[in-house]
Amino acid sequence: MALDILILYGSYRRGRLGIRLVDYLLHGFAELGHRAELIDAKEIGLPMLDLRHSDYPPGQAPAAMSALAQRLSAADAFVFAAGEYNRGVQPGLKNLVDHYLKEFDRRPAAIASYSAGRFAGVNSHADWTVTLSAMGMTVIPERLSVGQIGDALDEAGRPQGDGGAALDRGFPKFADTLIWWTRAAQAAR
Repeated sequence: MALDILILYGSYRRGRLGIRLVDYLLHGFAELGHRAELIDAKEIGLPMLDLRHSDYPPGQAPAAMSALAQRLSAADAFVFAAGEYNRGVQPGLKNLVDHYLKEFDRRPAAIASYSAGRFAGVNSHADWTVTLSAMGMTVIPERLSVGQIGDALDEAGRPQGDGGAALDRGFPKFADTLIWWTRAAQAAR
């Protein structure tokens, strides 16, 4: 049975390189027979966090926020395409996530980190592991990290060079582990 996987992405920069990783992930999960969909923080355009979705009286949250809450609740699993900004998390992705809590509780999550430099977003990955765990998510232990993303993936998200080859080697175990945890969570519900 196909899983419904949301890939959350939070870059607001011009020439967003991380979207290449998102495209790679969308294609990879589709090839495995699963439904993967991009949730783009920039496209959704939530305001800076003031009230979480659950803080609004029923029916009074902004329409885009309520629609996303329903979409998050319906998903089977999440992949966070997590870029690293100044050795930390992307503010756009963090803002998107902070608007919700119960929608993520007891749900499987995977982190695919990236950076323009050699360190492949390892600091962002570490920060997101703590954050998502604190929100009640099960974060899979497999890392999918892409350094020098502009060299590792072309404009269409196709792997190239040594970095792309490493990504191709790591994706199967990353995906298999997320799928296993997702099936386990479904069984527990």
